[in-house]
Amino acid sequence: IAVRRIDGNWSIARRGDEFFPQQSVSKTWVALAMLDAVDRGDVHLNDRVRITADDLTLFHQPLAGRVQREGVVEMTVAELLNTAITGSDNTANDSLLRHIGGPDVVRRFIERQSLGRIRFGPGERLLQSRIAGLEWQQRYAVGRNFQVAREQVPLAMRRMALDRYVADPDDGASPQAIVDALARLARGELLSPASTRLMLDTMARTTGGPQRLRAGVPAGWAVAHKTGTGQELAGTATGYNDIAILTAPDGTRYAVAVMLATTTASIPPRMAMVESVSRP
Repeated sequence: IAVRRIDGNWSIARRGDEFFPQQSVSKTWVALAMLDAVDRGDVHLNDRVRITADDLTLFHQPLAGRVQREGVVEMTVAELLNTAITGSDNTANDSLLRHIGGPDVVRRFIERQSLGRIRFGPGERLLQSRIAGLEWQQRYAVGRNFQVAREQVPLAMRRMALDRYVADPDDGASPQAIVDALARLARGELLSPASTRLMLDTMARTTGGPQRLRAGVPAGWAVAHKTGTGQELAGTATGYNDIAILTAPDGTRYAVAVMLATTTASIPPRMAMVESVSRP
């Protein structure tokens, strides 16, 4: 857990400098790198991105249904940003990532902005396959093909792959680095004013994780956040996260990151723990 007052120097953390799996929290860095590219004129919000069955990923990707019905879907960069952040759609996110030039572009943004202990992985398909002890095949993007293939991996191999990931996550980040980055975003230090507003407005419309940080925030506070949820194996869940910018009625702003590396707790206690951080 890490908490930072955005317009001041107050900060507190518990295990704040350790690496934790980000999972879909990492969509934040794709979005920021994309908006940075917009600010530099390399990408435009009205650019149209073509998405086919070869671009589908896995797990949460409502966009896949549209691609399967229509064959080819074209969306603007702005539309993909909205879909990737507010709906945590993996295909939308990986399509944005592909359009801006791949994982190295995101890594260079993180390095150039000196964001510290934040890693960016290889993209959703490769990351999730490695976590499950598999090598990606495009057929995994269809239906439950990935889950079926994952179940055929020997349990010991799956456990070894998952343990390796948790111990040294390809997409790892420290809670302290995340809240420092969110504070800089909120203060307008990472992007242009227009891109800063767009990113914060988009995060404020996030629909995922209503029972995490958002659930504990008092009436009258504003919440802009991004959740992340990893794979489970034999009762152990990984990468259960929420990061947020919380704004009090008087305008005081806080950046918050709550991250679970692994837990055997069921979903209600997990949600209650995250919610307790933002509850008075």
